[in-house]
Amino acid sequence: MKAAKIRLYVEHPLGEGQTIPLSQPQAHYLFGVMRQGVGDAVLLFNGEAGEWRADVIEAGKQRGGALQVAEQTAPQRNPPDLWLMFAPIKKARTDFIVEKAAEMGAAQIIPVQTEFTNAERIRQDRLQAHAVEAAEQCGGTFVPEVSDLHRLDRMLANWPEERHLMFCDEALAGHAATLGRDLPRGAPWAILIGPEGGFSEAERARLAALPQAYAISLGPRILRADTAAVAAMTLWQTTLGDWT
Repeated sequence: MKAAKIRLYVEHPLGEGQTIPLSQPQAHYLFGVMRQGVGDAVLLFNGEAGEWRADVIEAGKQRGGALQVAEQTAPQRNPPDLWLMFAPIKKARTDFIVEKAAEMGAAQIIPVQTEFTNAERIRQDRLQAHAVEAAEQCGGTFVPEVSDLHRLDRMLANWPEERHLMFCDEALAGHAATLGRDLPRGAPWAILIGPEGGFSEAERARLAALPQAYAISLGPRILRADTAAVAAMTLWQTTLGDWT
């Protein structure tokens, strides 16, 4: 039996003996780019049923192909109930935030429009594809949903009572980066990263008035938004998440 070197996300049920049709882009990647053929093994996941080994039973670069599921290789592993909310920035750096959030265990990724956000629209489908690719490459079995752009003021006005909010406040730069271990573990949480211009005074006041919000520092330096997203997720995961 050949070892599987490639992982693919598929939107099909997975179970022993199941036949999985490949889309044309998947077939091109497997057979044209990666030079796989009939009999080669591929690892599959659909975000719900864990990871499964499948064998190529039909290979065609143009017309597609098919896989047959053989056995489960890993159980389903879901992340904590954590949202990553961030203000979109330049294209490559927004892509980076989505990729790292998927790798690091966000359950949902929510771009938000703040008063100082430069972007007025995003390509949700492209960002979702980046989340899929990140899950394929990092060995995850879960793909976070990337939502369309939401206005921050509307989200805060209807904030879920049960969801805590870790608000990364650049005004606290210079303070130690800490997140109290006495905060509730296992509860729904969100992390909010602001735009490059920072939050407005009105936004900061609204966040401060939200009972579920906790303003934190990310250390002695003001970080770029993409760096802040990674730093904040690391702090949360090592304190309240599934890295501990």
